[in-house]
Amino acid sequence: MNAGLSEAIKELRLSGLGASLDVRLAEAAGNRLAHDQFLELVLRDELAVRSSRQVERRVRAAMFRDVKSLDEFDFAFNPSIKRKTIGDLATCRFVRQKQDVLLLGPPGVGKSYLVQAIGHQAIKCGLLVLYRSIFDLARDFLHDEASSPKEQDRMLARYLKPDLLIIDDMGMKQLPRRSGECLLEIILRRHENRSTMMTSNRPLEDWAKLIGDVPAATAILDRFLQHAQVMTITGRSYRLKDHAKPNEHKEPITEAAAAEHQAKTQEKQ
Repeated sequence: MNAGLSEAIKELRLSGLGASLDVRLAEAAGNRLAHDQFLELVLRDELAVRSSRQVERRVRAAMFRDVKSLDEFDFAFNPSIKRKTIGDLATCRFVRQKQDVLLLGPPGVGKSYLVQAIGHQAIKCGLLVLYRSIFDLARDFLHDEASSPKEQDRMLARYLKPDLLIIDDMGMKQLPRRSGECLLEIILRRHENRSTMMTSNRPLEDWAKLIGDVPAATAILDRFLQHAQVMTITGRSYRLKDHAKPNEHKEPITEAAAAEHQAKTQEKQ
């Protein structure tokens, strides 16, 4: 690659094209590619690099607690989680149809893993995603109460803009004062305009107590459940699946084994 071409690539910010150009030039010469075929190859290289960088930026902006992949999820561990159902959600059809999803179940069964993996897949599909746990949401609302009206509008816009908003761990924390009104406004304004995915380890009848506002909780559930797919997960904790139970895998200590251990101890002394 000559200096003039290198400078032009740099000025046009075609770093993906520049990184593969020497290889593509050799490939074009070796295979006698037509000019349009060569041009298509280098432009596709540039598009691939830009797409990868966009995914990386959107993953950072989504603020996932952990970046998860459905390919690594152990569906065999928990039969209540249907691979087909999760596969359908991973197509992000529900996001394009502006529908909502609720995952219910006790702590540790894989709810957070699944919603973050689906959120990551949504980003790969070109969608904007925001992940907030209930702890994040509570902090945002507490900060919002002391903010100026402009800052409050900015905070609200942050929750309204994403194609998919994920609110994780409902039920882990009682929300602060007035947060029910804020959550209600988010759900109302996203309703039939954007998709929201939530997880909860508490039954829906407990939400009024968690939110601290019975009318707000009723209105939230009324809107959210109208077009929502509800998935109930049961079973053991996924996080503890590799932990052995007490005394599991341990062989009983016989008198002979005890005598052998004592003899070895005396030898060391």
